[in-house]
Amino acid sequence: MPPHLSADSPAAQPPSSGTVDALISQTRRLRGEMDAVRRDAPVDGTDPQGRWQRALCDLAMHQLNDLDEHLAQLRDGPPPVPAEPQTTPAVTIPPRRGSLLSRVGSAEWNLLTDEASWSGELYRILGRDPEAPPLTLDELPALVHDEDRSMLTSMVTDCLIDAKPIDGEFRIRRPDGAVRTVHMMGEPVLHTDGSTASMWAVLRDVSELRRSQRTVSDTRDSLERQRHFARTERRLAAELREAVLPPWRGCLRLPNQGPETLDLAARHLPSATRTLIGGDWYDALELPGGESLLSVGDLTGHGVAAVSGTATLLGALRGMAMAGIRPGQLLSWLNRLLDVTVQPALGSAVCCRYRPETRTLTWAQAGHPAPLLFRNGTGCVLPAADGVLLGATPGAVYGQAEETLEEGDLLLLHTDGLVPGHSGTAAVRRLLDLAPRLCGARTAQDCLRAVVEECGEAEREDDACVLVARVVS
Repeated sequence: MPPHLSADSPAAQPPSSGTVDALISQTRRLRGEMDAVRRDAPVDGTDPQGRWQRALCDLAMHQLNDLDEHLAQLRDGPPPVPAEPQTTPAVTIPPRRGSLLSRVGSAEWNLLTDEASWSGELYRILGRDPEAPPLTLDELPALVHDEDRSMLTSMVTDCLIDAKPIDGEFRIRRPDGAVRTVHMMGEPVLHTDGSTASMWAVLRDVSELRRSQRTVSDTRDSLERQRHFARTERRLAAELREAVLPPWRGCLRLPNQGPETLDLAARHLPSATRTLIGGDWYDALELPGGESLLSVGDLTGHGVAAVSGTATLLGALRGMAMAGIRPGQLLSWLNRLLDVTVQPALGSAVCCRYRPETRTLTWAQAGHPAPLLFRNGTGCVLPAADGVLLGATPGAVYGQAEETLEEGDLLLLHTDGLVPGHSGTAAVRRLLDLAPRLCGARTAQDCLRAVVEECGEAEREDDACVLVARVVS
């Protein structure tokens, strides 16, 4: 293409070779680093976030590859023009897939002679026979998609009449039926008298680039929908949990009438991320005759399903306790309930029934940490009765244990995960080490505060519940 004058100013001089070589080195180094990032990107097609990350990496590689080839062309200059027309058909070597040479072409239309000049790359972009004459400006819209034809006509008209630069995209339909997206940039070339003598343009096949951008956009939208769904589910699960757990924070004295027998405090401790809402629960219920029911438990899973399952268990537990069913039999019926639910799940629980007249604690457990008893500055684990996880074995039988409490005794019930980074015996040991502080506290709320200070502020992977009961009379 011959040098030209743009509508506004002479063409800028090309940069020095050394500057371009430096830019090429920087681009290739960045491309290598980007390729390493792309190899490490997730390839799981089922994860929207992984697909989005992968698509962004592919898009960045497309753009860096194009930039590298652009700079190489700028350094090497335009390809040589044959001195004489070829008398025999040239052997066409297919360009490397993804090469810039298969995506960028140039053209010039002389308005004075009505002649057109196309580069070989433009023929490949448009899928035209290299031996065929280039299309004129009047013929070019025939290749354009019907919906984009008027846009191309408008851009060309503005360029020829008002000397406006062309910068736009349109779709073309190749003779083989393939539809490609082409980005066209061009300017009018002015005659010495100020009239438009010709129009030049650079056309770039951006189909792969736009496809990568659409992939990024689609996966980003999918990821946002997933996040919106997760936020909605967390909100619903949190609201349902608030409705399920007893509506009290801090102290609650049982029974509501008559002598005070137990001083209670409980708390739910969320996970560090607050994104996983599990099926942990605590409960305290006054029963007919002045007895009290204390329970904590955990249902497997997270989200609305786990919390709704907890609501079902708590409702059943409260109803059977009000009917006078003892802790061991109560857990047997809860096990039966989980066994016949539509969505099977596993759960653990400890259920205690306290009779204030005799200070007798009757309790049973289903695969759950046993209650901790603190007395006279020391702590111990109550001997556990037999009991498997709820929902694990149809027809399971749960034993019961009894313990006589004394005034001033402190009972601590908790779910797994109360002590971050510790489980089983190690977690119990950490809690038993708090015996001097707990036994010296005046109220159950003070005891709960000591437990939370020790365990509640640290990073935890899952949520947990703790219930403290102090015998006051």
